[in-house]
Order: sequence, then C-alpha cells, then structure tokens
Amino acid sequence: MAKQIDFGFQQVDWAEKAQRVKGVFDSVAPKYDLMNDLMSGGIHRLWKRHAIDTLGLLPHHQVLDLASGTCDLGLRMAPMLNAHGNITLSDINESMLSIGRNRMIDAGHLRAEFVVSDAQALPFADNSFDRITMAFGLRNVTDKQQALNELHRVLKPNGMLMVVEFSKVTDPLLAKGYDWYSFNILPQLGELVANDKESYQYLAESIRMHPDQETLADMFRTAGMTRVSYENLTVGVVAIHKGWKTA
Repeated sequence: MAKQIDFGFQQVDWAEKAQRVKGVFDSVAPKYDLMNDLMSGGIHRLWKRHAIDTLGLLPHHQVLDLASGTCDLGLRMAPMLNAHGNITLSDINESMLSIGRNRMIDAGHLRAEFVVSDAQALPFADNSFDRITMAFGLRNVTDKQQALNELHRVLKPNGMLMVVEFSKVTDPLLAKGYDWYSFNILPQLGELVANDKESYQYLAESIRMHPDQETLADMFRTAGMTRVSYENLTVGVVAIHKGWKTA
C-alpha cells in the first residue's frame, strides 16, 4: 500500500498531496488577498508586519521568502534592502507567484528574483541566505521535516529562519469559538466570495493538522537549528518560530 499523508482531514497517497495542494491554490489565487482580509478581519497584515519587524533584517542581507504567494512579505522586505542586498521570492505554485510578481513590479521592486520551487528540494546552493521567511506555507508541505532540513541547508552560518504559521490556540474557551468559526464560517465565506467552499474547508482542516508550537520547535531542532524560540500571536492563532544556523 502506498504511503499515506494528511490532506486536511483526509488521508491521501504521499505522492498525491502536492498536486492536490496545487489545485487548491490555483483555485483560490484570484481572490486570495481579499479572502485573507475577510477571514482575519485584516489582522493577517498586523501579524506579517510584526514578523518582519522582529526579523532583524539588514540592508545588505540576502533573503529568501518561501511560499511567497502574492508576496505580502516581499513587499515589506524589499524596500529594506540596499544595492548589496537581494530578495528571492519562491513558491511551488506558479499561479500565486505570478500574482506576487505583478504586485512587486507594480510597486517598483524590479531587482527581486522569482523562482518556482519545492521547499523539499530547493534549487539553491548551501549557505546562500542570511534570512529565510516562510509565512502560512509550511502546513501545506508534504514532508515538513524535509523542508526544514532544506531551509537549514541553504541558510548561511549565523543566519536565521522565521516561520509564521497557524498554530494551537492557548485558551480552551477561545479555541472552541475559533473551531466553530473555522468550520462553519470560513467555508461559507469561501463559497460566497471565491465560489470555492471545498478549498477553504481544506484550509481550515490543514490548520488543525499542523504541528503545535512545541512540536514544530522540536522539528526546527531536528533540522539543526539552534536558539529555537516561538512567539504566540492572538492567543496562539498564529505562532512565529525562529531558529538560527550555528556558525
């Protein structure tokens, strides 16, 4: 029997998940930014702003933003870099990255590089980047540990990886309300705005299947990261995990 992996609450063949995830994001790409604003009440913008504010980005840094999607993080980071710095924006989904590329060009960030790639097998040399960011993408990766191993490989010594991802709500009462919202409101909102209930049902399920804060921190350490830490935002709806590559 073929190896199985979660796709939301379903179990699918290991080799099938990436194509299924691609189908989800091909479908949601045109309304992705609008849906993010509606689903979070705009709070996702504050999460991302805070994440970049705590990244310690310097003007000369070489930056990789993985699972770039429509380049929300790229639009914040690119103006912080000088002529010696550079940002590479990468996503496995070409539909999403195409929208992000257009947004970056419209904002005048013409030096950014765009690469369609799989987080589990990155096409970059060892020790390439001072900072790596990945926001709301890790939970969709088939082999999350392999992706973290790859991110550690391409990170420079003394470089830092930051993963922003949905996580486990720390307040039991609020967790119940969040579950009700996720499984009753989000799919209906997806159907109403994006004409796609199933994709947003998957997105809600994928959040529940993602490792909690401590488990993900342990996965960082398994990948070789040191000084691993995490910060809960909005009582754990989102967590920012950071890890460093030892010199």
